[in-house]
Amino acid sequence: MVALVVAFVGLLALTDGVGSGLAAWSTTVAVGAALAMWRGRRRCWPARLVPFVPVIVAAALTATVCVPTVPTARQRPPALPFVETQHWSLTTGSRVAVYHYPPAGRGPRHPVPFVYLNGGPVRGISVLDHRFLRLLARRGHDVYAYEPAGAGRSDLLPMDQYTISRSVRDLAAFVDRLDRGRADVLGFSAGGVVLTRALADPGVAARLHRAVIADPGPMDGPTADMAGPKGRKSARGLAPAMTGPRSTHVPRYAVAFGLMRLGLLTPDTGLLGQAEGDNAFTAADLGSDTASAYCARDAHRIPAEDTARTFSFSPAASLRVQQTIRDSPSIARRLGQSRIPAMLMIAECSSQVRRWATEILAHDPAVQRTQYMPGVGHHMWNGLDGNNERAAAVVTAFLQDKPAPLPNRPTRDEIPAFLRDHT
Repeated sequence: MVALVVAFVGLLALTDGVGSGLAAWSTTVAVGAALAMWRGRRRCWPARLVPFVPVIVAAALTATVCVPTVPTARQRPPALPFVETQHWSLTTGSRVAVYHYPPAGRGPRHPVPFVYLNGGPVRGISVLDHRFLRLLARRGHDVYAYEPAGAGRSDLLPMDQYTISRSVRDLAAFVDRLDRGRADVLGFSAGGVVLTRALADPGVAARLHRAVIADPGPMDGPTADMAGPKGRKSARGLAPAMTGPRSTHVPRYAVAFGLMRLGLLTPDTGLLGQAEGDNAFTAADLGSDTASAYCARDAHRIPAEDTARTFSFSPAASLRVQQTIRDSPSIARRLGQSRIPAMLMIAECSSQVRRWATEILAHDPAVQRTQYMPGVGHHMWNGLDGNNERAAAVVTAFLQDKPAPLPNRPTRDEIPAFLRDHT
């Protein structure tokens, strides 16, 4: 029986799960049945059925991998109660969900539009992030945020169109659609990668006024291959396990997502469609990845970033975008020609490789300041203590070209010492 299950998994990989895995399943069952007949050929009639028992059990077990248990058509999260969801069609062909927080409060209004790029790379904007965006609006920013194509309430793309280059083009198209001139852009995590690559593209950079890159992922293939120190200890391994349903407790999705992460199934696998995978994946499936975005001291007070109904993440599309980053050549030379004023934000307990951030600092001459954010992990505006207010003050001061609330460190000259000491 075990051999048949292993053979089934192997055939899934060989066939890329074609036909919802039925091709691999039918082949496995046919081979198993043929072997059972061969083994029972010299037995009396009742005994001839014994070799078929493990085949039947294996067939039943593996059949669960071929049967969907969630809707296979796209199920978007419900509308948010505190902000209108608009849908904009971009010139790239993407149709994205857009959220607008006009400037509020009694302070001065900032005339330059503010655009937020969230992490993921193909994930809906969390409720936690929306709270931070509302705080920025109360500080006078005219805040726009859009969910990447394939994430949240945005429309899906064909799988082969999920690339980092498409994400950069979507940013340019979004600023054009705003029709407000140049925009200030805050890119967080994977959004910081999109923003960094936009700075390295003169045609896209011409649409940007100022750039804030917050705890970015790797900007290109050579950077993705870099190892090295990370931030101070995170809550990974210390925080209680996430509660709630997990798709990986269902054989179909445990096998599909597991084989995709191992590279044995392509993101465009025939085992399950993009929409089904998005519908199945839950916040609990992120496991310790969520805890890794918080400092160890916060392990037992990690806030809920989303609700079960509003959470949205596309595992296949995210893997596809990440692969295009790993496959891309160095952008360091082009980034060295950037002239758009930029700021880098680095979290004390970041789970990101430190060199992913310092490579930007080393190669982008227009990075004017770096803010080392104390007491926070990768998710810097997490609603704990005064972290949101501190992050908003750092962002606002830079966009207004005012003195930084925190020391400017590390500088380019301090990169070697920073990599040695701040881990």
